[in-house]
Amino acid sequence: MHGLGNDFVVFDARKQGLALSDAVARRIADRRFGVGCDQVIVIAKGHGDFDAEMIIRNADGGAVESCGNAARCVAKLLMQESSRNSVRIDTVGGPLECRAATDGRVSVDMGAPKLLWHEIPLAKAADTNMFQLNVDGTNHVASALSVGNPHLVLFVDDADQAPVATLGPRIESHPMFPERTNVEFVSIEGRDRLRMRVWERGVGVTMACGTGACATAVASFRRALSGRKVEVVLDGGTLEIELRERDEHILMTGPASAVFCGDIDLEALVR
Repeated sequence: MHGLGNDFVVFDARKQGLALSDAVARRIADRRFGVGCDQVIVIAKGHGDFDAEMIIRNADGGAVESCGNAARCVAKLLMQESSRNSVRIDTVGGPLECRAATDGRVSVDMGAPKLLWHEIPLAKAADTNMFQLNVDGTNHVASALSVGNPHLVLFVDDADQAPVATLGPRIESHPMFPERTNVEFVSIEGRDRLRMRVWERGVGVTMACGTGACATAVASFRRALSGRKVEVVLDGGTLEIELRERDEHILMTGPASAVFCGDIDLEALVR
């Protein structure tokens, strides 16, 4: 499946458990020796009032907390299966409330962003709305926050010309981020329109990042660069993001697409 080109291999493990090692997840994600994807997703049985649990591994095999585009994909599967228009998904990054939207899209309540330095986390106290990050001798003014996972947002003149593939990995592993970070390069196209490109932690340059789009919308609003409702234009398409005034929850709306279904021999994959 994919959300705006951010692609996933999705396993349904609600009836039969599936424990993936880092090595197996890496091989599945490998675009030459495996299936190929940005993230490997496991749908596990939900507990309590959750319809399912979503377990996420990046292309490097590492487990991560949240993934907005994958949440839309999993929610779409669950809603189609149950003929319902809403589902609740549990993740390490927090609960996700998902609803069917217009034109086959899915809307996800991503919860409220975390803005305190130790919640993101950062290595030391800082003004997360605007602080200077020194990378290889150059200072970059940035915003940091968590949307279930850590993000650093850099506002640039032209996101299409930004050094995503070179500066992104340098920031991802910067000592300021003990759990590494996703990096968004953003240019302002209007009060309700942002252009974003992304370096995803443990993956690299991707076509889209749902949590990154959410982080971008929050950071731009905190800087008074946009309103509460924006379109975030990614390499793979556009997401609608709203920072709801009554509770500061982030609402993300966009498409989710299934590409193919099949079987895989995991033992053969790692021989």
